[in-house]
Amino acid sequence: MNTTYIDFVEIGDYEDFYTQLKEKVKLPEHFGDNLDALSDVISGELEMPLHIEFVNMSVDQLELFEDLLTTLEDAEEEVEDFTFNYYLEQYEDEEEEIDEQ
Repeated sequence: MNTTYIDFVEIGDYEDFYTQLKEKVKLPEHFGDNLDALSDVISGELEMPLHIEFVNMSVDQLELFEDLLTTLEDAEEEVEDFTFNYYLEQYEDEEEEIDEQ
């Protein structure tokens, strides 16, 4: 399975997201930087199987990118061989506390 990792440490807005997505996923030239276009390419133009993982998302980014997460979760339900996950960033203090227990 082809897995694409999108690191949200370097993403502050949708423009940053689409820039990183274009670097990592072979999108058609006519791709428009919007959620409808993303849904369309996933459902018909990208090579499957494909797994996308968002890593290092902050809690603030969960709210900012809520529509993006919903779009990809919907695509996961509708498109065979497409899967999606996201993971929140880890803080060193939390890791230290876990290690101490």
